[in-house]
Amino acid sequence: MTDLTFYTNPQSRGQIVRWMLEEVGEPYETVILDYATTLKSPEYLAVNPMGKIPAIRHHGKVVTEGAAICCYLADAFPAAGLAPALDDRADYYRFIFFASGPIEAAFSNKAVGWEPTPERQRMFGYGNFDLAIDTMAQMLDGRTYICGDRFTAADLYVGSQLGFMMMFGLLEPRPVFQDYVGRLTSREAYKRAKAIDERAAEELKAAAK
Repeated sequence: MTDLTFYTNPQSRGQIVRWMLEEVGEPYETVILDYATTLKSPEYLAVNPMGKIPAIRHHGKVVTEGAAICCYLADAFPAAGLAPALDDRADYYRFIFFASGPIEAAFSNKAVGWEPTPERQRMFGYGNFDLAIDTMAQMLDGRTYICGDRFTAADLYVGSQLGFMMMFGLLEPRPVFQDYVGRLTSREAYKRAKAIDERAAEELKAAAK
């Protein structure tokens, strides 16, 4: 019995946390939720009243939101080496929260075909989609990883966001993004996580027939 539980659906942003858990390398229990039924069940709403995934429960405490979960797991399991030293986290936090804030908002709005008009862009934390993406490209230019020469949870989260956007055709596959995401997804933990979620997705599909 483990004290770390992961709530997810294999076709969701839970894939980010699955990858993070595989990088951490500690045992965890997975609870697969179905969008049409268990995601909005009283049992899961007691975990996350938003009825959203992913979420984790660790030592009886719940953490939601992908970026927060990645940061939490990096701190909870320091032996995995997924966070830099406390006095060297400027880029680490900057990139994670830029990706989970402006980039996520820009991506979500673009996905539904909406963008703020020029006169209203100051009301939004990202201005416009092109500004947010150009800024991310500039921030990544010349970097192997976000925190120098080592992979961290910041790379996992940022790389996941960029990978999803390119997969859905909402992000131009610029070399800076393709090279960066390709470097990250060559990791063994990513491959393990992807295989686990692909199997889980097939099981859900078979169960629905």
